[in-house]
Amino acid sequence: MPSRPGTTGGTAAPESPEEQADAPPNRRTVSSVSPVKAPPEPGERVNDYDSFAEAYAAENETSLLNAYYARPAIVDLAGDVAGRRILDAGCGAGPVAEALRERGAVVAGFDSSAGMLALAKRRLGDGVVLERAELGGPLPFADAGFDDVVASLVLHYLEDWTTALAELRRVLKPGGRLIGSVHHPFVSHMTAPPGTDYFATRPTSQWWELGGTKNLMTFWDRPLHATTDAFTAAGFRIDVISEPAPGPGARERFPEVFAQKESGKFLCFLFFVLTKA
Repeated sequence: MPSRPGTTGGTAAPESPEEQADAPPNRRTVSSVSPVKAPPEPGERVNDYDSFAEAYAAENETSLLNAYYARPAIVDLAGDVAGRRILDAGCGAGPVAEALRERGAVVAGFDSSAGMLALAKRRLGDGVVLERAELGGPLPFADAGFDDVVASLVLHYLEDWTTALAELRRVLKPGGRLIGSVHHPFVSHMTAPPGTDYFATRPTSQWWELGGTKNLMTFWDRPLHATTDAFTAAGFRIDVISEPAPGPGARERFPEVFAQKESGKFLCFLFFVLTKA
């Protein structure tokens, strides 16, 4: 794994959390991140995880922002999942689904990347239903088929969350939970170019270099109120908004990151638990 996590949207960013005490990287860990000086051209390939699936999945097994932060936070928010049917939306290589299955959940998942799904099948085995589907489109799952849906760091790939949230709500049982995370809007704003309108829903593009490839990535940043408004408009009740500390072992594995953080916490992602109203 590279020793320096990557970073922000729109501008050059600190190479690791310890180099910016108040605002650590707010994008998933990658070997190198650089800003995009002009918007992507129409038809240009973006967010092509198939081109670096193996390298990305391998790095995330031990990275601070994934293995010690985003993943344990989602699992902790899920709580006791024994016997619960859980859909992993945007499952990637399957580490969250695997962690939930180890705690007794019956898991299924979907992802838009064939490369990531192949890794998930390798990890989870043939007994787990894994489908190729786009978040934001129709999902190949029955109504009210799941007790919970987890959506870890996936919604911010979409400009409009309306269809995605409607579909995730559809597949939940009455009273089911949507447990997820997105880029923290405050961090996105702090690391945006000067003059950026916090209240705008805006695209942010950057180059990720990983596994010998250079990949164009685009996300959609939005203010906090737009996030919560989207949840309630979709028919969810907001039960939890969380800014958790990293999981056990993070301080020991990354002592340089926490040397100046007495609280042991940093702003990075925003986590939530919603209930189907």
